[in-house]
Amino acid sequence: MATAVGHYPATRYAPEPLVNFNSYDERKRLSGSSLAAFFKMMELWKVRDEDAKLLLGGVSNGPFYEMKKNPKQKVLDVDQMYRISYLLGIFKAINILHGQGLADRWVQLPNHGPLFHGQKPLQCMIDGGPAALQDIRRLLEGQIQGT
Repeated sequence: MATAVGHYPATRYAPEPLVNFNSYDERKRLSGSSLAAFFKMMELWKVRDEDAKLLLGGVSNGPFYEMKKNPKQKVLDVDQMYRISYLLGIFKAINILHGQGLADRWVQLPNHGPLFHGQKPLQCMIDGGPAALQDIRRLLEGQIQGT
């Protein structure tokens, strides 16, 4: 199938509509399942609560443990939605690239790749915030694509 330069190839699949995290109604709809996924990732990755709070943007103890206890009751803010979205992309990518055993340990292992400089990916995510989460997700997705 020939494609014009600068255009995406033809596909029979309609793209998913983009989610507007600025919409309170969208965040309300997605927050419970996003938090459930977040806490499951933290469990699989063996991330301490102190670090999980930082991954969410520095959530204090009370709100954090309330989210953990009742994820369906919390509406996340825009920043938290993006952070979890990036983490979900990272989780998916490392599970595509590695077997489950390594995928579940990957964030805790020192990494000598260009973004990490010998640090654990988890520490890079915490220290770098949303920009690091986005960069790590892009790096891993690029590895999946072979670039």
